[in-house]
Amino acid sequence: MFQTDYLLRNLDVRGEISNLKYHSSGHIYFTLKDEKSAIKCVMFAGDAKSLDFKLKEGMQVSVNGRIDIFERDGTYQLYVKTAKEEGRGDLFLEFEKLKEKLCDMGMFDEAYKRPIPAYVKTLGVVTAPTGAAVRDIINVSKRRNPGIGIVLFPAIVQGEDAPASIVKGIKTLENYGVDLIIVGRGGGSVEDLWCFNSESVAQAIFDCSVPIISAVGHETDFTIADFVADKRAATPSQAAEFAVCDISVILTGLGELKRSLIKDMNRILFEKKKDAEFFARQLSALSPVNRLNEQKQRLCNCKNLLNRAMSDSLKNVRHRLEAGAARLHGLSPLKRLSGGYAYVESDGKAVKSIKEVKEGTLLSINVTDGRISARVEDSTPYKQQ
Repeated sequence: MFQTDYLLRNLDVRGEISNLKYHSSGHIYFTLKDEKSAIKCVMFAGDAKSLDFKLKEGMQVSVNGRIDIFERDGTYQLYVKTAKEEGRGDLFLEFEKLKEKLCDMGMFDEAYKRPIPAYVKTLGVVTAPTGAAVRDIINVSKRRNPGIGIVLFPAIVQGEDAPASIVKGIKTLENYGVDLIIVGRGGGSVEDLWCFNSESVAQAIFDCSVPIISAVGHETDFTIADFVADKRAATPSQAAEFAVCDISVILTGLGELKRSLIKDMNRILFEKKKDAEFFARQLSALSPVNRLNEQKQRLCNCKNLLNRAMSDSLKNVRHRLEAGAARLHGLSPLKRLSGGYAYVESDGKAVKSIKEVKEGTLLSINVTDGRISARVEDSTPYKQQ
């Protein structure tokens, strides 16, 4: 029926875009809705190339296409050929109005953004107790740091009761004393994520004394909570990566610091050892004991020199004495007397000339073996030649 009915082959439908997704293949998937109903739509890559604008969440569009069955799921959907922008949807206008209000209040100002702690010991999580988001946060956090403590507040993250539940979770974890809080959930339509566009949630995030990471939806989804939070993560997994330090990187860094410290300590010890050896040599050179030993050595050397000098001097004196004795012996009167000479005295004085005696003068004549007393009878001078 869908394939043969002419009206279902060429329809114009106006509505608000929700649950928009651009696929890597180039296909575009979204839902068109109004206040009463909704229909799933797909626009294939070949038709999407003709668009002169980018589809956005909450945008009012008018599309033309055909109705057909999606056999895998057993559902019908609208296959869009063309689309044109009609205007902004009600939710988008409400979002922009609140965003402008909170921006004017300064809630988005970077001055109020608190830094994310580098080393988180206890991580608080405000999200649904079941689902991919909480599993991703736990798995990534434990992989990066097995010792991390995680405190989960099981919040309602969709529907009318969600804003009050999220606010309660933030306040509860703040009072518990966690180091950091992740607030978020997995992706969904604008309506699914709308609780994170609540003013009460934004105010609770802004007033919280603990740093908060917002992790709502996927990369293309932005909420008011993202703008107010201290840091925005595209996904819950990325939020866990922002929140929890990688212990392996820390251990690697500690290993490098250890090796660097050992290297520096060895270098310092080597330098200090050289300094100690230098100072030891200086101390040895300036030591009183060494100086005394040096003086003793010098004294010993001087003593040896003095002994040698005295010995040499005695030898020289002895030699001179012997030489003088030999000469004296050669000049000795006794030796001359033994050669037939005599030594004549008169009144204790040597008689050197006949003029010193006269006839009858008493003389003492010394010869080799004694003394002879004689009296002068006559004296005859030698004839001059």
